[in-house]
Amino acid sequence: MPIAQQSAARAAELIAQSDGLVIAAGAGIGADSGLPDFRGNEGFWKAYPALGRARMEFTSIASPRTFHDDPALAWGFYGHRLALYRSTLPHEGFQLLRAWGDGMDHGSFVFTSNVDGQFQKAGFDSRAIYECHGSIHHLQCLEQCGSAIWPADAFEPDVDAEACRLRNEPPRCPACDGLARPNILMFGDWGWIERRSEMQAARLEAWLDQVRRPLVIELGAGTAIPSVRHFGHRVLQRGGRMVRINPREHAVGSADDVGIAGGALDGLRSIAAAMEKKF
Repeated sequence: MPIAQQSAARAAELIAQSDGLVIAAGAGIGADSGLPDFRGNEGFWKAYPALGRARMEFTSIASPRTFHDDPALAWGFYGHRLALYRSTLPHEGFQLLRAWGDGMDHGSFVFTSNVDGQFQKAGFDSRAIYECHGSIHHLQCLEQCGSAIWPADAFEPDVDAEACRLRNEPPRCPACDGLARPNILMFGDWGWIERRSEMQAARLEAWLDQVRRPLVIELGAGTAIPSVRHFGHRVLQRGGRMVRINPREHAVGSADDVGIAGGALDGLRSIAAAMEKKF
């Protein structure tokens, strides 16, 4: 049997043996849904040519400072992303993960560094998702007049994509009428209100305490921003097992775990095929 098929078959066995599925997702899981890849300036500037012409890096635009200095530019970038995420349909891999988790005694819980809300859109229980960097679908006051976090549902961004600038009025804080910003942890960000994410984290820990044989399926999480990887390793230290799907960085630390080289959707499909053969 080819190595790739062996890995998929071993992953299928781990799914069958586990009583709780931990879905640990980085930015790579969205590539198969058509979401842009911000890895390196080249990919980022391809998605946002106006920022490329200005030689403005992701770490600069994704900063509270830009909301203070140039709100139309900051909300041009985040408003475009908000509209994009609202219109994007999650790929079929999300449904495979849902089905596998639904078949386990304790179901599934999502840990993701993504702010796009794709797991909620795919039908995952919002109470079983931990967004460690926050969510673009929620807002907070830029000036931190309080600790309120509210949905961004009422904001419909009108963005000049060529210039990456917001044309309509940006969202305002309902308490002080100051500028609102996404409830996302940005670069150089000392003003992010963590309350929503902290509540998600507490629910995840309570869930993990019940699970005896957790399986982490890690998708599209690299080492450049290692939040997802660090979390997965914590689950391993609690006696869990790992299936890592990644095009370039798929190595795992134990022969009991599985590394699959490839994109998220292809990797999940290979496991689904192995499950059909085996079970």
